[in-house]
Amino acid sequence: MIARTSGAFARGFLVAVLIALPALVLPNVQADSSQIVLLTAMLAGFLTFAEYNSKSPSIVEFRDAAPFNRLRFTALFATVLVLSLIIKGQALPSGLTNALTSIGLIIGNAIDFPFSPVRLVVLMLSNDVSEQTVSNVRTAAGLSYLVSLCAMTCFLVMVRVLGWPSRKGAFNVWINLPMFDPTAGGDVVTRLRRDARFNVAVGFLLPFFIPAVVKAASDLISPITLENPQTLIWTMSAWAFLPASMIMRGIAMGKIADMIQEKRRRTYAQEHADGLQPA
Repeated sequence: MIARTSGAFARGFLVAVLIALPALVLPNVQADSSQIVLLTAMLAGFLTFAEYNSKSPSIVEFRDAAPFNRLRFTALFATVLVLSLIIKGQALPSGLTNALTSIGLIIGNAIDFPFSPVRLVVLMLSNDVSEQTVSNVRTAAGLSYLVSLCAMTCFLVMVRVLGWPSRKGAFNVWINLPMFDPTAGGDVVTRLRRDARFNVAVGFLLPFFIPAVVKAASDLISPITLENPQTLIWTMSAWAFLPASMIMRGIAMGKIADMIQEKRRRTYAQEHADGLQPA
């Protein structure tokens, strides 16, 4: 119990730090904004603590299948931290911020080719934004997308090479997939594979679909402004993290379906072998 509570507290604290990170790093943050961020960070930290401190799962998937959630958190934390340091460097430059800015410009310009997700994000901006804002958006989009690609690659290696999640022992579907009902009807393997394909497809299309929808809706509603530093950081982080998270979830569910199918095959083979043995 002590280990579970301490682990839940550490996770809640890290989530709170993640939410408050831009406000802690960026200079000249308004007091009203800081209060809202602090309240949001405390709420997110408490919900994370309550989820991981309980024996029964609630909504967090793959709670007992490390390092799935740790990898996603690390990718999001790295994205928010790097973008915050780059934005901070525009007001308070240092050697670190200048290096990160240079790397971000190189990556953003390299990925900004026709029909790429980064190009669509840049085209999403209104025509009256400054060149500095366009450069910031391009840099943030390029870095965010690169971090998400690295996270997906690392998880794919863990699944295909390191044998996640079977190397951690038995996989408990109820704890790790609390929102998935095995008794809802239909074959479990078929449903898992269908959900896996859906998550991968949607995750692949979202980086292209979101900017197109925002651009198309800009004539009906006020377009999103990315001139505010915190808005820029969280928008670009979410734009890259959510699709990557969905693709990783799809890969994980496909792996679980394969594990269940392999378990069935071994069980049927054992039953058949037992039936052929002489009495």
